[in-house]
Amino acid sequence: MSLKDRLKADVVGHMKAGNKTALTTVRNVLGEISTREKSGKTPIELDDAQVTSLLQKEAAKRRDTARIYTEAGETDRAAAEVAEAEIIEAYLPKPLSREEVEGIVDEAIADLKADGQELSMRSIGAVMKPVTAKVAGRFDGKTVSEIVRSRLG
Repeated sequence: MSLKDRLKADVVGHMKAGNKTALTTVRNVLGEISTREKSGKTPIELDDAQVTSLLQKEAAKRRDTARIYTEAGETDRAAAEVAEAEIIEAYLPKPLSREEVEGIVDEAIADLKADGQELSMRSIGAVMKPVTAKVAGRFDGKTVSEIVRSRLG
């Protein structure tokens, strides 16, 4: 079941359960996905990676808005934004720890060396490609790049 299908199925579940906050949040996210799919010259179908990326942005937006409300003393509105962010984050893959990412980087470097490649700082792209594919959306990309640089340097 794709992530989008899971969101659609959960709309029905939230409706039956009478969970208004979750229902509204999931509907808004589905609307955002639909808008993104129809916004170009030709309609497209977002894959799970693209939906995950969109969910991350939506959760980050809610967290930002919550911070602004908190600074303005609007604690009720901030709490509502945080609740929506948590609902969205429940659909995201489990974040990786730094140790897990370092293991993935070391594995990618070992695989490339096993293929007979000489690795230097110029090889950063060759290492980043397989690492990014495994880590996508579950760890900060900039930090991944720093880890790769430290291993190659």
